[in-house]
Amino acid sequence: MIAPGPTLETPRLLLRPTAKEDLEGFVTLIGDPESARYIGGLQPRTMAWRAMNAMAGSWVLNGYSMFSVLEKATGRWVGRVGPWVPEGWPGTEIGWGILREFWGRGYATEASAAAMDWAFEHLGWTRIIHCIDPDNEASKQVALRLGSRLLGPGKLPPPYGDSPVELWGQERDDWRARRKGTP
Repeated sequence: MIAPGPTLETPRLLLRPTAKEDLEGFVTLIGDPESARYIGGLQPRTMAWRAMNAMAGSWVLNGYSMFSVLEKATGRWVGRVGPWVPEGWPGTEIGWGILREFWGRGYATEASAAAMDWAFEHLGWTRIIHCIDPDNEASKQVALRLGSRLLGPGKLPPPYGDSPVELWGQERDDWRARRKGTP
């Protein structure tokens, strides 16, 4: 069973709504101290189940959520990437969380670019942010590759309100100009 929504394709990846079969990927993502470090920290299987169901439910209720990202060559679940705007969030976010074994391959950038195209085009968003922990240098590099810039400090809603976060992002017109190759 797959949540309703589109499937996006990049040269190496498929992005599709959350499916019941994604649970083990979610468990691995937030069960690994390194991959979970900046996305809420290490959590048990029960929380992975809740996170996966929250993503699926967001597709049903809001018409968007993070996509499950699959590697085309193997069909393996790589992570979750895409639109995420929980109650009280500081803006319309494209976020990412990639399994550690897939780090360094450019998958976060490739999937996020496809999700940004989709959010600007189909959701009508005019601005996209990325909420990044100040110590997360790898995610800052992804944001820079996407053409985003540091907007300043941000504040997340409870229970993350005390966690420091930087807001990175860009406007739709800047994204479109960059995608068309204009300065």
